[in-house]
Amino acid sequence: MFNEILLYIGASIITLWGIAHIMPTKPIVKGFGELSEDNKRIITMEWIAEGLAFIFIGVLVILVTTFGGITGIVPIIVYLSSAAMLLIMSVLSLFTGARTSIIPMKICPVIKTIVALLFIIASTVSVFPL
Repeated sequence: MFNEILLYIGASIITLWGIAHIMPTKPIVKGFGELSEDNKRIITMEWIAEGLAFIFIGVLVILVTTFGGITGIVPIIVYLSSAAMLLIMSVLSLFTGARTSIIPMKICPVIKTIVALLFIIASTVSVFPL
């Protein structure tokens, strides 16, 4: 039960972060100032793609937990690979967006890492119950 709660919390956080990431796309792109149409499209695409990746990870974890249970090799692989991807994205953000003056970009690696840790802890608890 404890691990399911951690999974749902983490999945909800990263899903909401993905939605929050996508919503301000237009103002974010405008914030870059004068850009060519190609550059605007590339920034828009990348900004939305990262938000969609967050939403996908969160929804995948919710679906696996709800319909597949938390025991067995498949859920553990989903949870740990989701955590690994979030950690990789966190490192990328740490060396790029987090170096800007934009507050949400600075906290993005923290959110990704916290969610990844929730997934890892939940996976460990399901393998080695308390």
